Amino acid sequence: PGGRFWGPNSKSVSEDDESMSAKENSMSQREQWNFDGNPDELYERYLVPAKFGPWAADLVALGAPQAGERVLDVACGTGVVTRLVGPHVGAKGKVIGLDLNAGRLEVARSLSSSSGITIEWREGDVSALPFPDANFDLVICQQGLQFFPDRLVALREMSRVLVSGGRLALNVWRSIEHQPGALAMATALQRHVSAEAAAFRHTPFALGGSEDIEAPMREVGFRDVEIRPTVKTVRFPSAEAFTMRYISGVAPLARMVSEVDDNARTALLKDVSAALQSYVDADGLAIPTASHLVTAHT
Repeated sequence: PGGRFWGPNSKSVSEDDESMSAKENSMSQREQWNFDGNPDELYERYLVPAKFGPWAADLVALGAPQAGERVLDVACGTGVVTRLVGPHVGAKGKVIGLDLNAGRLEVARSLSSSSGITIEWREGDVSALPFPDANFDLVICQQGLQFFPDRLVALREMSRVLVSGGRLALNVWRSIEHQPGALAMATALQRHVSAEAAAFRHTPFALGGSEDIEAPMREVGFRDVEIRPTVKTVRFPSAEAFTMRYISGVAPLARMVSEVDDNARTALLKDVSAALQSYVDADGLAIPTASHLVTAHT
């Protein structure tokens, strides 16, 4: 991630785009959507660069892991944040990535850091973390809190495994009204696919207000809770690329979109493109995404 700064808390990042060959240009729309394949590999290929990668370095900087520290990345997915932590803690530190999804962890292991730092990948549930009390100096969680069935239990568990004075660093998307790309896609999915499909674009933004985050954190005993709204502009070659890459990376959503006809998919792309026209410049699509960056201590 890098690029221009758009303001004190706003950054622009670019996503590399490969030019399409004549063969790729002649592919059917279904093939371009990439509905087939390993869903966890598609998640890493499409969703991580589009949605999680641009925020990963900021989250690690927020947590500020130090040499020799023990760090747990909760809901680590394919490990985009976990791998960045390793060089900070060094050989004397310890880094563990934990996720409920075994397939995501398999991809994470295949991408393990070449920095010489050993990362332990563990399958586990945040509601019952498989670690003793006071086992970590830092817990990190990227865009996971809003998906946990019982957030209070999850936060208590994260607090339990932290040492006294330990740190929690997490990020959570702001409400969908602050996400023009997601809002455009949700509206088009509602119109051309189904309400169920549209719901997949609303769910990640369930904790949109800072009070929705701060109250449960204080309830379980976290102190010094700081929440900073931040905007980052992410670039794509086009609105069509943004839509296809996002949907292809979310297996249940990809399945639902694959089940409608070509006309519906064409209309979906057209509607998203029209809604995001004001975010198009000479270099493609530049859309703002908004997240809360959160820190706290035990």
